[in-house]
Amino acid sequence: EVQLVESGGGLVQAGGSLRLSCATSGFTFEDFTIGWFRQAPGKGREAASCNSGVDGRTYYGDSVKGRFTISRDNAKNTVYLQMNSLKPEDTAVYYCNLASSTWNYNYWGQGTQVTVSS
Repeated sequence: EVQLVESGGGLVQAGGSLRLSCATSGFTFEDFTIGWFRQAPGKGREAASCNSGVDGRTYYGDSVKGRFTISRDNAKNTVYLQMNSLKPEDTAVYYCNLASSTWNYNYWGQGTQVTVSS
C-alpha cells in the first residue's frame, strides 16, 4: 500500500527556516514525481514544488521560488522541502503526494502544519 508521511512542521518566526520530510513506501520511488502541496484555512490546495524521480526536474510555484528547495534521497525513499525566509503567508498544512498531469492520486494524509508568525 502506498504510504506518504509528512513531518517537520512547526511554529517559526518570519524569516526563519524549516525542513519538511516526506517518507514514502509502497511504490517504486524513482519512477514517480513527488509534490509538496499546501492548503491554508479557507483556501484551495496549491502545488508548492515537485521533483521528478525519472529525470530530476523540479517545479516551484511562483510564491516560493528562491526561498524553497525540494530534494530527494533515493536510498531513504524520502523527499524534503527546505523552506527558508518564511513568511506569514506560508502558513498552511503541507502535504506530499504523487504528482501527475494525467492522474489525480488520492494518497492524501494528515499533512504537517507550518505556522509562521509575524
